[in-house]
Amino acid sequence: MAYGTLVDSNVLLDIMTEDPVWQEWSITALAEAAETGPLHINPVIYSEVSIRFSTIEALEDALPHEDCRREAIPWAAAFLAGKAFLNHRRNQGTKTTTLRDFFIGAHAAIAELQLLTRDVSRYHTYFPTVPLLAPSV
Repeated sequence: MAYGTLVDSNVLLDIMTEDPVWQEWSITALAEAAETGPLHINPVIYSEVSIRFSTIEALEDALPHEDCRREAIPWAAAFLAGKAFLNHRRNQGTKTTTLRDFFIGAHAAIAELQLLTRDVSRYHTYFPTVPLLAPSV
């Protein structure tokens, strides 16, 4: 099991895009999470953030390894993501929600990581054992 916080792409993108609504919250929450343990990202998060960059070198500079540990998605998390996605669809989930959206929550659940995110409802609903670091709405 890993130790620390899995950081959702929306938090990283808030900071990288200087989002006028969420940047300040995301910077503060990320700094607080880093004080409690290591920060982690996975290939899904990496790919979602990558769309903001024209080269892999620029992305690597923005996400230094010493700040964000790269973690593979465990096979058990891939299975859990599929089951959660199926449950979402059976509950008349939105057609715009894709399977990749469930890999982050499943990864946090299987690896026993807390999750820093702004997407509270989906993670709370489908991954209730995952401790969420999220804004109070």
